[in-house]
Amino acid sequence: MTALEQLLEVQALDTTADQLRHRRSHLPEQAELDAVQSALAGLEAKASELQAQRDELARNEKRLEDEIALVREKSAQTDKTLYSGTVNVPRELSALQEEIEALARRQRQLEDQELELMEQAEPLDAELATLAAQRSVLDEQAAGLVGRIAEQEVVIDAELADVLSKRDGAVSGIPADLLEEYQQLRGGLGGIGVARLNGNRCEGCHLTLSAVDVDRIRHDRSGVHEIAHCTECNRILVP
Repeated sequence: MTALEQLLEVQALDTTADQLRHRRSHLPEQAELDAVQSALAGLEAKASELQAQRDELARNEKRLEDEIALVREKSAQTDKTLYSGTVNVPRELSALQEEIEALARRQRQLEDQELELMEQAEPLDAELATLAAQRSVLDEQAAGLVGRIAEQEVVIDAELADVLSKRDGAVSGIPADLLEEYQQLRGGLGGIGVARLNGNRCEGCHLTLSAVDVDRIRHDRSGVHEIAHCTECNRILVP
């Protein structure tokens, strides 16, 4: 086998390796996983916003609970003083009674505010629960996709390792300068650095060469056996 024929074999293996790498980085499951992760990010953002609102309500509820507890304690102390017998002056007794009534009104106001906050919290709690359920479903989907991706990557990696091993054997005997030129051309020509001349057509760019160029390539009379290149795409041609 000539060096050019070997180079074609290397090209075929390189093309297969490129296809495997592309397949690995463009798995359909990866696109699905990206979509699921995007949906999860959206849920997390919404849940975070709702949780911030719920936390604010909880802080206000706690503040009201503490104030209600203080009012109840104050009311109990005032009531105890009223019936303790230590106060006998009618005006002072009347003042204590009025204070108890005022504290009762204040307690009712605070309890109404607390109830209002609890009512505001109910729809938030329900929506947070819904988001948590949706997140659980998406988490399960993501875990399944990650597993499937990992399984396929193992298979592809094994195929790629086999191709690269064969390539290592295929490059043996190819002159270093020819291999280097091939690599340079391959890097700038979509991964194809060498192609077969099929009739008068380059299989690399699929364009037709002139009869003069084809004759020159197929019947090298210089005696030097220079490497032929496609006059359209500059790929190395193998007659």
